[in-house]
Amino acid sequence: MDIKEMIQQNENGLFSPTCCIYRVPHTIRHLKEEAYIPKAVSIGPIHYGDVRLFDMETHKQILFKRFTQQAMTSLNDLVSYVRHLEPKVRASYSENIKLSRKELVKLMLVDAGFIIELFKGFYEDHVMRNDAKLSQPWLRVAVRMDLLLLENQLPFFFLEDLYEKAFPVNLCDNIRPFLELTYNFFEYFNLQKLKPNSNVKIKHFTDLIRFFHLPRTGPTTSRHSSLEARDHILLYTASDLQEAGVQLKASKSRCLLDLKISRCVLEVPEILVEDKTEILFRNMIALEQCHYPYASYIADYVIMLDCLISTSKDVNILIHRKIIRNYLGDANNVAALVNGLWKDAIVMDFSSDYLDICKRLNRICQNPWHKWKANLRRDYCSTPWQVAISVTGILLLILSIIQTIFSVLQVVSVEKI
Repeated sequence: MDIKEMIQQNENGLFSPTCCIYRVPHTIRHLKEEAYIPKAVSIGPIHYGDVRLFDMETHKQILFKRFTQQAMTSLNDLVSYVRHLEPKVRASYSENIKLSRKELVKLMLVDAGFIIELFKGFYEDHVMRNDAKLSQPWLRVAVRMDLLLLENQLPFFFLEDLYEKAFPVNLCDNIRPFLELTYNFFEYFNLQKLKPNSNVKIKHFTDLIRFFHLPRTGPTTSRHSSLEARDHILLYTASDLQEAGVQLKASKSRCLLDLKISRCVLEVPEILVEDKTEILFRNMIALEQCHYPYASYIADYVIMLDCLISTSKDVNILIHRKIIRNYLGDANNVAALVNGLWKDAIVMDFSSDYLDICKRLNRICQNPWHKWKANLRRDYCSTPWQVAISVTGILLLILSIIQTIFSVLQVVSVEKI
């Protein structure tokens, strides 16, 4: 392949409407490079040939062979079909793919066959249990996490089209749609229990995970420029808010992005913080940086979390309020994770709903009346025992004042006589 062809292919990818798979920008990649690199299996051309991942190549071939044996069309027909889609798939990558057409077609076919058989086997659990390699739970989890990485993707349209070519629905009644198999495989991340919807066009698996986190009705809120948002971003942490009288409450919403404020109550959906959390959010943010710079809803949420959390004290408050479920052990680890997620990311605009929450919380914290009430509540009414003591003290004070008044009145009456 000469230089002219390489430049042409690179331009075709960058300016193609199908371009959706990116190498993570160095500006954020260097902060946690291992969060973007597959650890068990390579999918697609970006990490193709990584010697660390050769162990899974043999098993990919085994599942690919199973795929071709079960397919309702010949291998030659499948190869021809993939060759036809190769230019569109190549254009889905933002950078130049140095593989020849023949090499890319082979890679696409093997990787897609592996994914299809993996998803089918996972749907039919008994099949996966009989797989000597993938029956190991740690490996299944590692493979699933690798399939979420932005750099480790095949475009979804290609996977779906090849699946439908290999298993035509009109020829077999028990064939499940590929979208249904995909939702089933990534069910762990589908906290809102969304149902497969063919009207929702996902670009790849990273895009699907981001979609799982968006509100059910879709994010329709207006947005403000980052310059405007900067002047009104939340200035107070969870501990500051609590001291100012803001009640932090775990929301029942299954959508992580669904933050709400009512009077002095901030409702935040529960978030599970575990080993997978950082990889998950870093890759969704990387996708937004590259593909959704003016719709960075995941980054908005992370910014709000970063505002709420500065130290382990803030984390412990949120744990106590059942907003955070901490599976990392030390609260300092949670604070470090959250504070590093959106470092060096570029924010073009910000959610109007979140900005309104920030403004209202800032006003509450800057109002001395709210802080005075909070201090009163903390010092004298934090427990039933303190309330009883405080009420008793107030009653004694009132009785003392009444007694003093009566004594004064009695003295005045005697003097008049």
